[in-house]
Formats: sequence, C-alpha cells, structure tokens
Amino acid sequence: MISVIHGVDRNCGEYGWLTTYRLFSFSDYYDPANENWGMLRVFNDDVVQAGEGFPEHPHKDMEIVTIVLDGELTHRDSTGNSGVIRPGDVQRMSAGTGIRHSEYNLGKVPVHFYQIWIYPGVNSLKPSYEQNTFDPAKWHNTILPLASGQGMRNVVKFNSNATIYRCALDAGKTVLFQARDSRFVFVYMKSGSVAVNGTVVGENGQARIKDETILEFKAAKHSDFIIIDVPEDDSVSIRH
Repeated sequence: MISVIHGVDRNCGEYGWLTTYRLFSFSDYYDPANENWGMLRVFNDDVVQAGEGFPEHPHKDMEIVTIVLDGELTHRDSTGNSGVIRPGDVQRMSAGTGIRHSEYNLGKVPVHFYQIWIYPGVNSLKPSYEQNTFDPAKWHNTILPLASGQGMRNVVKFNSNATIYRCALDAGKTVLFQARDSRFVFVYMKSGSVAVNGTVVGENGQARIKDETILEFKAAKHSDFIIIDVPEDDSVSIRH
C-alpha cells in the first residue's frame, strides 16, 4: 500500500515568526485520524525567522531528531548540552525521563529545518544528546542512513528500532530500498518528484507505505527526500 498526500494538502500554521507544516496532528492542529505512522509521531517542516525561536519547554519519552536544511538553529537543554545545527548536521535528543530545551535562530537569515519525533523502544531512559555532520555528497544518488537505532555504523544513534535516511537523486536515476515485513515507511519530498513503485510523489509531498518490501525510487527530475523506516510498534528490540 502506498498512500500519497500532496504538498498543498499539508496542515500549515502561520505565526509570523514561524511557518510550520505539520504532517501529523500536533499542537493546535488536531486530527485524531492523523496522529502517527507506526512509531513515527511527528514530522514538522519549519521555517523560523532570524532572532526568533522556541523558548525552553519540556519533553519526555521521545526520540527527537532535527535536520537543518538552510540557516542555523541554536540548541540548549537542561542537561547542559548546547550547540548550533547547520545544513548537513543531524541532531538527536533523547528526552527519556524528562528534559527541557530551547531552540533559537540566532543567525541573520531564516532557518529551515525538519523536526522528527519517534517513540522510543524503552521509556524512562536517561536523557541524552548527539550531533553529527554529514557530507551531502554521501547521499547523492544513494540512500544514506543519518540516524538509527538498528545497529548501523557512522550514524546518529537513537533509542528506537527505526532509521532515518536521506537521498538526492539526479533526473532519471533509480535507487532501491528494502524494508522488512511489517514495517511502516514514510517518505517526504524536499524537492523534485519521484515515482515510488510507479506512484508519483511531488515536491513537499509525502508517501505512507506499508506491506511493500522492495521500493524503487525513480526521479523524474533532480529530487531530494527523506525516508523513515519504523516498526508498527516497539515489539522488536533496539540494537546498539
């Protein structure tokens, strides 16, 4: 099954300082029929204006991954971690038993980023933080894992039996992705247009996929996208 939601059908929140596209029920966008895709709980596509941001706020028992596309985002949390996330960077914060953090755009231009929340396989873990930088050439015409709890090397590690990938395909190029049985796969297009097993997903569109173990991605034009592979639930243990 491949279900496509077009970019124009995303929920959009406009707050002046923030433009947010919420792909799942979140904050003042509530839709009980759109609360998650398997263990994927949140995918927000955000733009925050310079000098603005999210004041300190709490989280608990959630794996939170931030991917910056343009600009920079400054993170500070109650465990003493702080840092700036820039394009090519992937940051993971495990909220565990409880953490407070803030996110501000202290740069001079808007920051565009994705924030992804995945339910952990184990609750009440000690809060933790990790950040890594990836060379965009590494996801050019190939599918590169960025963050994972499935025992992969050279990734940001988190506490869920899931993996987040990125790929940039040139026009006419094809890549294959293999998912295991009973997995839920989510695709979000930053730009371009790809056919996923023949089903077209355009710019800012999303595909929600299950019961498909081999996925063929073919780019109609240069395309940049995220793939998230999650279990339906946390019945499969995390590997480190």
